[in-house]
Amino acid sequence: MTLGLSLGVVVGYLVAALALGLVAYRVSESTAEDYYLANRSIGTLVLLFTTFATLLSAFTFFGGPNLAYAAGPEWLIVMGTLDGVLFAVLWYVIGYKQWLIGARNGYVTLGEMLGDRFGSTGLRALVAGVSLLWLFPYVMLQQMGAGEALVGLTDGAVPYWGGAALITAFMILYVAVAGLRGVAWTDTLQGLFMLSVVWIAAAWLVSALGGVGAATEGMLAARPEFGSFGGGTYTPGFIISTAITIAFGVTMFPQINQRFFVAKSAATLKRSFALWPVLVLLLFLPAFMLGAWAAGTPVTVPENANVLPVVLGEYTPAWFTALVIAGAMAAMMSSSDSMLLSGSSYFTRDLYRPVVNADASERREAWVARVGVAGFAALAFVASLFRPGTLVEVGGTAFSGFALLALPVICALYWPRTTRTGMLAGVAVPQVAYLAVVLSAVVGAVPTLPRTVAGGWDVALGLMALSAVLTVGVSLLTAPTEEEDASRFAVAGD
Repeated sequence: MTLGLSLGVVVGYLVAALALGLVAYRVSESTAEDYYLANRSIGTLVLLFTTFATLLSAFTFFGGPNLAYAAGPEWLIVMGTLDGVLFAVLWYVIGYKQWLIGARNGYVTLGEMLGDRFGSTGLRALVAGVSLLWLFPYVMLQQMGAGEALVGLTDGAVPYWGGAALITAFMILYVAVAGLRGVAWTDTLQGLFMLSVVWIAAAWLVSALGGVGAATEGMLAARPEFGSFGGGTYTPGFIISTAITIAFGVTMFPQINQRFFVAKSAATLKRSFALWPVLVLLLFLPAFMLGAWAAGTPVTVPENANVLPVVLGEYTPAWFTALVIAGAMAAMMSSSDSMLLSGSSYFTRDLYRPVVNADASERREAWVARVGVAGFAALAFVASLFRPGTLVEVGGTAFSGFALLALPVICALYWPRTTRTGMLAGVAVPQVAYLAVVLSAVVGAVPTLPRTVAGGWDVALGLMALSAVLTVGVSLLTAPTEEEDASRFAVAGD
């Protein structure tokens, strides 16, 4: 397969996804609620798959198989079971309550909801600022994944920066013209496509290796430690830390958290989180086993290369490898477009409008949002060129940063005694401490990014506990102000 045809498959798929988004855009209304939340009208199938596709990023499609190739299939315990179930539970605990409150009060962002509850523009801006801070490395992760994917597909003919630039350009173009309705429709297509193609890839590789038994025997012959629980490099601390920080972090990701507001009914939301663990396992089982089985093949994976395109390039036709890479690029775009759309809403509604220009027209707000999207994506692209860690390290850093928001938010949702001062302390102090750990790792003062505790335990777990202690403790020591109104979070049945 020629280089031109390989790139044609990738670009063609991205263009097809863009076309579907534009069709959805043509039926959208020119209101903020429709642009950011599709008028809270999303049904079960689309809600499930837009959430699914938004999380189908370079972290899962490349980082996961790379981990399984290096350290064994136990990663499935983290992402395929523990994390899938934990997120489904949190989807109910946080998401359902948010949906009830948001539907009654018309909230669009998490910061808007918390700022209104506690009568605090400062808290609103703090939550938005923290969210944008940790969204930055995760947008960068998609660009890194795209750059590495096209390097592998074209044997280096397309440089790393070229792949990263391609996904950045599509991200900016797509988000500039389409709102959540277009994003959700495209995500559904991309989610279905990705789920299908990863199962076909697994079946193709297994068939080439002589069946599941032969593929597993080859893996165990090459890496005997893969055959026993704990035999790889995963420690209990790593497994528990990763499952908790990812599950709690995902609930605070702007692009996921905003989806808690968009369901058209309570039944839609409940069906979606009930089906979530099944859908997660259906994706991660073939994706991560592909990485583990690849360890038993004679294929040599170059250092710092992604396992999946290299192995598929040896055992499947070139057109299929290009199609898989197209699916991966689509996954990255489905994550990136949602991130940038949600990021723009946090920027314009929680920072620009309340802090900079409260009288801004909707037209001006829309232009600020689009300029912000382009600037944010461009800065992330520049940062991605420096490759500040592996895909897993960069992704893990973002997950942990978001996870620190979760427990204060749960306190705010369920404990009326929570105060503005308690929320500010519970959010700000752990974030400052975690940022110090991350920056220390970047400059080399600590050995890893960001797991620094013996046994693989993530320092973010301790900071999560600190966030809860500060929120509760400071709230007990302070009195609510006149601006705070716990009744805004009261819902039927409370």
